[in-house]
Amino acid sequence: MDEIVYHDRYRNELCVEKVYGDKALRWTYGTWGGKLALAAMVKRAWFSRWYGWRMDQPKTREKIRPFIAEYGLDASEFARRPDEFANFNEFFFRKLNPSARPIDPDPSTIVFPADGRHLCVPDLSRCEGLFVKGQMFDLATLLDDPELTRRYAEGSLLLSRLCPVDYHRFHFPAAGRPGPARLINGPLYSVNPIALRQNIQILATNKRVITSLETETIGKVLLLEIGATCVGGIRQTYRQGDTVSKGDEKGYFRFGGSSTIVIFEPGRVEFDDDLQQHSADQRELYARMGDSMGRII
Repeated sequence: MDEIVYHDRYRNELCVEKVYGDKALRWTYGTWGGKLALAAMVKRAWFSRWYGWRMDQPKTREKIRPFIAEYGLDASEFARRPDEFANFNEFFFRKLNPSARPIDPDPSTIVFPADGRHLCVPDLSRCEGLFVKGQMFDLATLLDDPELTRRYAEGSLLLSRLCPVDYHRFHFPAAGRPGPARLINGPLYSVNPIALRQNIQILATNKRVITSLETETIGKVLLLEIGATCVGGIRQTYRQGDTVSKGDEKGYFRFGGSSTIVIFEPGRVEFDDDLQQHSADQRELYARMGDSMGRII
């Protein structure tokens, strides 16, 4: 299988992703034996719950410092020292110091909701594909709501993919008032491009949570968190009905790679040039939570 290449906004260069669990992932999605295991076990919720439980055990503390070293994480960003985490899962959904992720202060911008590798779709009615040209997931399946499907059929979308090495809290991309989080159950396939290049519909059928954010500047924004293999859970930390500011925390993922999706009404936002350019080439852009992803039209 091909390497996963993305563009790093800060280094302004193409990078090859160092995939956590690469051999297991390629075996699962690239061999007959792996695909049998996927159907029988890996995609099941109990498998991810079991793996999440494993990451809650005190002995997993031993994994933290080697993980930081192998993936080059900056521990000075953490709100707690590495030896203060009780287990690997606590480290995984760690908080950061506020100074580590400043929020773009320009009132005309919207910001990335999470650290990760991002793709945008300026017009969902004209999408030419995400990871592979010509392949796009079904919006009606994703939203599971005919009215929302009609309303956002020509809207714009941001997909943010969080790897296990990333900061795993997700935030509000704009100020507003969030409603309740609606759970749609589904399987838990991997959201790594290795899997998505084979079946992009994974994004629309995996377990997911949808929240509407009412804003004064860009209408109603849909915020989705997508579960994935070995995600121990999607936790919401915001309070329904409270007014939130741009960049406020919404929640976090427990162990595993995951994705978020933000969907805007038609004609409300214009994505940043680098995000649009790389998305047009089906190449993800690495950027951090709080940085600009686009502007209000």
